Amino acid sequence: MELAAAKHEGFVGKYSPETNGTYSRKKPLIVIGIMSSFGRKTYRDAVRKSWLPTGSMLKKLEEEKGIVVRFIVGRSANRGDTFDREIDDENRSTKDFLILDDHIESDEELPKKTKSFFANAAEKFDAAFYAKVNDDIYINVDTLSAMLETHWDKPRVYIGCMKSGEVFSDSTHKWYEPDWWKFGDGKSYFRHASGEMFVISRAVAQFISINRSVLRTYAHDDVSVGSWMIGLAVKHVNEAKLCCSSWPSVATTMTKICQGANAQRILKLKHVRQHIFWITNFHDEWARATHSWCDVFRPIMNNVC
Repeated sequence: MELAAAKHEGFVGKYSPETNGTYSRKKPLIVIGIMSSFGRKTYRDAVRKSWLPTGSMLKKLEEEKGIVVRFIVGRSANRGDTFDREIDDENRSTKDFLILDDHIESDEELPKKTKSFFANAAEKFDAAFYAKVNDDIYINVDTLSAMLETHWDKPRVYIGCMKSGEVFSDSTHKWYEPDWWKFGDGKSYFRHASGEMFVISRAVAQFISINRSVLRTYAHDDVSVGSWMIGLAVKHVNEAKLCCSSWPSVATTMTKICQGANAQRILKLKHVRQHIFWITNFHDEWARATHSWCDVFRPIMNNVC
């Protein structure tokens, strides 16, 4: 009935948490979709060994904190081949995938994959928020939850590290935009959330689900989602804690929600955070230091920075 009403209204919805100080178990707080693909098991395992619990602890994360996390993978163009079977076998073991049967896996089709994720997630999970994140990102779920609590009163919200950027018209460029001419003579994208990680509220995810067949995608998924937000009555929130690629100072490391990392670094981040926690609690003067994050922790990072 709620989805039918949303179709009538265009997009509606507002999340109301219980006021007894605990999270409501009736619906998830957020569904986090980790964009992965064939041949990326090393990255998925790195995520599982760092910030994403497995087995019964994954279920506990969902039930006690309302945080649902799934790796998002489409299907092979040759349905049922080795790629599909490997993902199915892995999922039977880990039970942490959301497989998009309506999407053919391809690096060039990431914008459509992101659209499919939000559409399918909105239909499968009645959550307050939905997040897209890359599989080379480390997430602090507790900090994420705390941030989301400040946005429960916003029925339509789009949260991320807002940026712009150059539109490339050269077809040989890595970030070539086939529709470059649509962005004007200045060749600059409109403000949008960085694709490493961003969050939308349920009403916005419902809108995507309802209108998926007519929503235009561009060369990049973050630009595509940003283009859908431009014409809607959606609150844009520029959240610095979601600027994953910027290495924080010691004072801000423990408040960051996400951190960019390669498969090796993401494993180190879990242990580095333990060092950071000790230092920020027992050496407050370090937390006020102006040295860069890597300069302070280079000895324990083994030249990863």
